[in-house]
Amino acid sequence: MVRRNTICLWYDGTAQDAAEFYAHTFPDSEVLAVHRAPGDYPSGKQGDVITVEFTVLGIPCLGLNGGPMFKHSEAFSFQVATEDQTETDRLWHAIIDNGGQPSACGWCKDRWGLSWQITPKALIEAITDPDPAAAKRAFEAMMGMTKIDIAAIDAARRG
Repeated sequence: MVRRNTICLWYDGTAQDAAEFYAHTFPDSEVLAVHRAPGDYPSGKQGDVITVEFTVLGIPCLGLNGGPMFKHSEAFSFQVATEDQTETDRLWHAIIDNGGQPSACGWCKDRWGLSWQITPKALIEAITDPDPAAAKRAFEAMMGMTKIDIAAIDAARRG
């Protein structure tokens, strides 16, 4: 099925591995199809996996094995709204413990270089609190974190 809008993510021969990891890690995610090259191309041979159709949290994606020319950057990320600390920890550690790397304020990169924001809903509520002082305290607490700690955000929000 050809979709009208699909996020295309560039990989260097590892699109299927990435898609399978995302399907295993995130709810409402699956690998839909694996397509092989009908002929040789600049970064591969006939029969190599060239594209993988998959969903991440219901979002249609296409993994393209385009070669080493382009890398992922923080200019694109998936923001995943988590329900609680357990879900936050599970997703964070799935990414980090599988060759990823932590960053700041709930951001991390998977082993393919794709950026993720593992963002508890409680954090969004705290930094958009109608009380500007509470929002500022929560925001300042977040700025010192790698993985978000909901209890620490809530404590900062309360003052």
